[in-house]
Amino acid sequence: MQSKTRIFDQPQPLVERMILNVEKVIVGKRETIEQAFVAMLSGGHVLLEDVPGVGKTMLVRALAKTIGCEFKRIQCTPDLLPSDVTGVSVFNAKTGDFEFRPGPLMTPVVLADECNRTSPKTQSAFLEAMEEKRVTVDGVGYELPKPFVLLATQNPVDYEGTYALPEAQMDRFMMKLSLGYPTPDQEILMLDRLQDRHPIDQVKPVIVQDEFVQLQREAAMIHVDNTLKDFIVRLALATREHSDLYLGASPRASHALMRAAQTSAYMKGRTFVVPDDIKDLVLPLWTHRLILTSEARMTGKSAELILAEILTSLQTPVLRYVSSK
Repeated sequence: MQSKTRIFDQPQPLVERMILNVEKVIVGKRETIEQAFVAMLSGGHVLLEDVPGVGKTMLVRALAKTIGCEFKRIQCTPDLLPSDVTGVSVFNAKTGDFEFRPGPLMTPVVLADECNRTSPKTQSAFLEAMEEKRVTVDGVGYELPKPFVLLATQNPVDYEGTYALPEAQMDRFMMKLSLGYPTPDQEILMLDRLQDRHPIDQVKPVIVQDEFVQLQREAAMIHVDNTLKDFIVRLALATREHSDLYLGASPRASHALMRAAQTSAYMKGRTFVVPDDIKDLVLPLWTHRLILTSEARMTGKSAELILAEILTSLQTPVLRYVSSK
């Protein structure tokens, strides 16, 4: 199927320019950048988990600049309060009314830096925004801007002073990505670029906010054959019935996989999804959602290995396309 998809693929020019723009800042991580754009164009959120200093925050800044959206950063600390994130109602003595002062969460692109360093109570403040694209303060609901994308970074949970994110919050992240260390050649290139000035200062927007929302709408119109929807459901069912998994993929995970596959096809210049779009995205979309049984963890198994086994065991659907020539 891989050779067949290449026949159809013609990268979407505007998205390709966006990717190249981010690559001016982040060296040698094209696959991660592509996956981040898949999530953002699908209306999803991204969790970046990695060791400190590999460029997680810089990636988010470059993404926000590229799509021409306002960007705010929330530095998650143990003393961060929910109102520091969502905003607060303040009494105005002159008018005699309460006025809402929006928090940083009410911004098109939000970076929650080191999100697993803040308390579970504050982490829960993100839940409504991530799922419903709105926040409620003092019983009043406020709609978030379009687009709204939360990109959160976290250090590995075994680092000192970190809290594990709750399952409900993990399931709301469309993807969990990792940058990893650069190769020696990539690190030398990075040092060359940083010698005079930081490349982030030279990054210009490729599109504006309204254009990005239009790209999201176009990606959502990509055709998904019923056989592929069945394939996604069979994948999800296999995780729910797997003996090594305490918690499998949710219906939200199935929907996220379909939306991401649509966006992946759109970015490749196609008007339809093929099986490889789904298979290539299962691991970054589902690995963080699965919970292994204690027995499976003790025997050294991982969510990545289990998903790979499931993909191998299930029959891949074969699609027939009629040439337009």
